[in-house]
Amino acid sequence: MNPQARIGLIIPSSNRLTEPQFHRFAPPGVGIHATRLRMTGKWHRPLKNLKEAIAEAAAALSDVRPDIIVFHCTASSMEDGLAGDAAVAEWIEKACSCASMTTGQAITQALKFLGVKKLVLITPYVKKTNEHEISYLSEAGFEVVHAFGLGLSGGDEYVAITPERWIEIVSENVRPEAEGYVLSCTNTTMIEAIEELERLFKKPVVASNQAVLWSCLRKLNVGREIKGPGKLFAL
Repeated sequence: MNPQARIGLIIPSSNRLTEPQFHRFAPPGVGIHATRLRMTGKWHRPLKNLKEAIAEAAAALSDVRPDIIVFHCTASSMEDGLAGDAAVAEWIEKACSCASMTTGQAITQALKFLGVKKLVLITPYVKKTNEHEISYLSEAGFEVVHAFGLGLSGGDEYVAITPERWIEIVSENVRPEAEGYVLSCTNTTMIEAIEELERLFKKPVVASNQAVLWSCLRKLNVGREIKGPGKLFAL
């Protein structure tokens, strides 16, 4: 295959699910290329301390001539608010001279596109990480009417949660005033729960991998309906 468009992803070293999900849902003619950073779990560092590592990863990815490079870790992306997130995108662009994006930016773009202002946030994270994400989303102009995190310790536990269990978790945290649901984390099976959740609750659902793939395809002008990741791709 000679891809007509290429997406570069900088992902946590423990991430097992982003690549197979992107390969599954990306349309033909879109290349997916990833590089890894030790930046989560026991390797966690403040976002500002990742500048050199992110720039180096972006420079390495630039060798495949990507059309866009994404810093693809929801929790780290949102950790320092909108300003910290914007700084990451700037580090990438300076390192590789191509378009850039973060997971946080993609999620906010998706929510605005869907017209969601009031939302429920569902994550596998501990309380502190949830608080960072609530702060980020609030700063971006959204109202988090309810948030729930499983309090899991890391990637091994994240990937063990099935799509069926995510459906149960969202069902247990439904809020009638919510206009939509955000399922946050790139290393989960959440994307496989989206369609059933939208069928059950008649509200849009945005998940990390879904939002980033959608936003990249829009920026690259690769447009077609993709079966699977919910209402976001059908509009």
